Order: sequence, then C-alpha cells, then structure tokens
Amino acid sequence: MSSLKRIKEPIKDEIAEFERFFKNSMRSKVPLLDIITNYIIRRKGKQIRPVFVFLSAKLHGEITQSTYNAATLVELMHTATLVHDDVVDESYQRRGFFSINALWKNKISVLVGDYLLSRGLLLAVDNEEFEILKIVSGAVKEMAEGELLQIEKARKINADEEIYFEIIRKKTAALLASCTAAGAKSANASDEIVEKMRLFGENIGIAFQIKDDLFDYQKNNNTGKPSGNDIQEKKMTLPLIYSYNHSSKSRQREIKRTISKHSTNSEKVYKIIDFVNGNGGIQYAEQKMMEYKNKSLEILNEFPDSEAKAALIELVKFTIDRKK
Repeated sequence: MSSLKRIKEPIKDEIAEFERFFKNSMRSKVPLLDIITNYIIRRKGKQIRPVFVFLSAKLHGEITQSTYNAATLVELMHTATLVHDDVVDESYQRRGFFSINALWKNKISVLVGDYLLSRGLLLAVDNEEFEILKIVSGAVKEMAEGELLQIEKARKINADEEIYFEIIRKKTAALLASCTAAGAKSANASDEIVEKMRLFGENIGIAFQIKDDLFDYQKNNNTGKPSGNDIQEKKMTLPLIYSYNHSSKSRQREIKRTISKHSTNSEKVYKIIDFVNGNGGIQYAEQKMMEYKNKSLEILNEFPDSEAKAALIELVKFTIDRKK
C-alpha cells in the first residue's frame, strides 16, 4: 500500500463519497462547461487538501455534512485559482496534461474559474456554512495578495527573507490552513481548537512551499539538470535569498544582473544554482523547512492519540518527503 493510500485509510469511505459530492457540485446545464469540468475531474491530483479537511474533522469529532461542504468548497476554490493561475502564468500544462487555457483559450478559462468560484460560494450560502465560508474566503483573499506581492517584489529582485515568508504564508500556506481550520470547525470544535488547527495547517503549508522551492535546485530525472524555473521567472526563493545575503557585494551585483537581464540564459542560471549549492542555501532552506514541520507536529501532539492523529502525522511527513 502506498504511503498516501495508507494515510487515506481512516477516511477512505468518506473520500469516495466526497468525490461524488465534488463532481455533482460542478454540474451545469451548459454542455461546454460539463465537458471542461469532466476534464478537470479526470485529471485531479492527489487530493491532499480534502484529506487534510477530513482528517482534521475526524481528529476533533465526527465527520458531518459540514465536512463534505468544507472539503468541496476548498476544492472548488482551489481549482478555480489553478485555472486562473494558468492564464496569468501563460502556462499550457498542469500535472503533465494540457491546461484549460491550452485547450479552450484564455476567455473560456477565466469564465470557468469564475463559474467554479460561484459554485463554491453558492454551496456555502445554500447550506448556511457562513463560518466555513469566512475561513475559506479569507484564504482566497490571502492567495491573491501573495501572488501580487510576489509579482511586485520580483520586479525589484527582492532578497528580504521576511518578505519571502510573508509571500509563501499568503500564497500557499493560507489555503492549507483553511483546510485544517474548516475541517475542525465542521466537527464543531471550539474557536480555540480551530485557531490551533489553522496554525497547524499554516506551518505545514510553509514547509510544503519550501520543499517546492528546493525542487528547483535538484537534478531533473529527464534532463539530468536542475530546472531553475524560479530564477527564470525572477523569483527569489529561500535557498537563493540566504546565499545572496551571505555573499560579497560584487557577487550580489552579478546575481542581480543575471536575474534581471539574463534569466533565460540556461548557462548563467546554472551558475547561480551552483553558487547556491556551494554557499549553504540548500542546507539553510532544509533546516527552515524542518523547523516548520516540527512546529506543526508540536501542535498535533497537544491532542489525544487517535487513528486520525496518526494519519495526520504521516501526512505531514509525506508533504516533506515527497519526490515531486
């Protein structure tokens, strides 16, 4: 049994039911929309976020109809943001498949994203899930702010570690935090517990993003070379920020010049990657990732042992140990 399959074991029936619920939530009388939403469903990812919702609910009580509503709302909002992100990033692939905008162009993609957002809002309002809607809507707001903050700082090639953490807290961690908070809320947990679970999700979300940033510096199985995508997109991530801030002024000027004017030059990008690898950037980022992972586990350890707690501990480890 794969590790993710083992993690889902305590909630496997609920996840199967959720898949049907999620599919029904996207139905439309417009044939084109049904074709596109079916395409989205067939190419779904690992469903990490719904798993966080269900396990967080099970940790604090019974899985309820509210839990299904929370998981579906999170997944609708998340899917909508991915569809919009592919338009913003002019990306034509998602998880190895054609993106919506690659197949149906930008105009339809934006409208599909809007449709998914509205389906999520209606699901919450129709079921009077106002507290859960508040949690998830807050995360979507933070995600938009995080993306805009990153675009603004990329223009200036910002090497401020504090700004980096602010960006990833908003851009990535906020949605995972909403999963764990909404899951607990759906099981009628107290406000104090909901806030603890939000912090648990935020910490693991930050660790998750640092792990993603580290992939940029690892050799690709197909090419044998690191991708360097973040550098090409002029994004300053933690390994580079640390190495940059611990180098000479002349080296800093050289790095800024490369990122500003030569970010599409593979050889120059590989030189920056070699510099990061040789100047402690990778080790520092890994250390920070482990700090946030441990913070999330410390919060979990405040709760009594249970099947759900054991699965969440495994899920935390899975997000850090994953290979892609």
